[in-house]
Amino acid sequence: MLEVLGLDARTELVYRLVLDEPELRFDEIVARVGRSEEDVRRALDQLAELCLLDDGGTPGTEQGPPVFRALDPAASLPFLLSRREAELARQQRGLEVARDAMSALTTDRGRRAGGGFDVVKRLEGLDAVRERLTELAELARTECLSLLPGGAQSPDTLEASRPLDQRALERGVRLRSIYQDSFRNDPPTLRYVNRLGSLGAESRTLPTLPMIMVVVDGEVALVPLDPDDGRAGALELRSKGAVAVARMLFEQLWATASPLSSPPARDGNGLTPQEDELLSVLAKGHTDATAARRLGVSLRTVRRMNAELTARMQARSRFQAGAEAARRGWV
Repeated sequence: MLEVLGLDARTELVYRLVLDEPELRFDEIVARVGRSEEDVRRALDQLAELCLLDDGGTPGTEQGPPVFRALDPAASLPFLLSRREAELARQQRGLEVARDAMSALTTDRGRRAGGGFDVVKRLEGLDAVRERLTELAELARTECLSLLPGGAQSPDTLEASRPLDQRALERGVRLRSIYQDSFRNDPPTLRYVNRLGSLGAESRTLPTLPMIMVVVDGEVALVPLDPDDGRAGALELRSKGAVAVARMLFEQLWATASPLSSPPARDGNGLTPQEDELLSVLAKGHTDATAARRLGVSLRTVRRMNAELTARMQARSRFQAGAEAARRGWV
């Protein structure tokens, strides 16, 4: 239990014994812990070095039986804890310096490879994109912004993202993500996002999103090669202008998105953002299948929403429903 303070299991056992029974002789300590005399001597020496023990003699000398007095743990253990915290703080500062150096080396290498500041790197295939996202998540220092279209996230994706997101939050990275409204209907994804929220991550939703996108530290953005096929790969952008545009797009969407803590608000016509978007998509002549892809829901869900909207307008057909929606100013 006290290994983090510098005490191994053997030394801690001796410490607890001396603390509870300060009158024990050296040979009695050896017998009680079931270790060799050499092991017990090393443990006692370590306790003395850590200022946890004040030994009054050395076993087996002419000075007589030693007296082992454990110092008050209320005073000695907090000192060790403070020292350990200081060591960890120094290590953390060293890691931060190393992370900055790694980021600088990566940026310099990218600039040299691109012949200037603007760099565009092509990532072919989903595996390459996932690998690069993992690297960027580990290198993130200040923020990570994500657009995540589609509904439910796959269990594999959630499992792979969990440790990366947690470590980033522990480093003080601000995580903001925009999902589609449809993900609220998937319990595993919702539980995952709520758990991250309890650790400090921020999430909002919109009925539709233009594409998947990730922006890290305002320095790099990942956008899809083909917005309609996320498996094709991605472009890694390091141009200041391109990254600024990507970040601006995120902020505009964030400003209009619904916080995860509250359901999407209905507009003056009583429509949810998802219903309003569905009417807009259908009014442009798109099919139910296209609407389902845009909203990140199943075809069955789109048809159910259509039926509910038609019934709300007391229409007898989809054509009549469309005319009534236009009359009401819904589209």
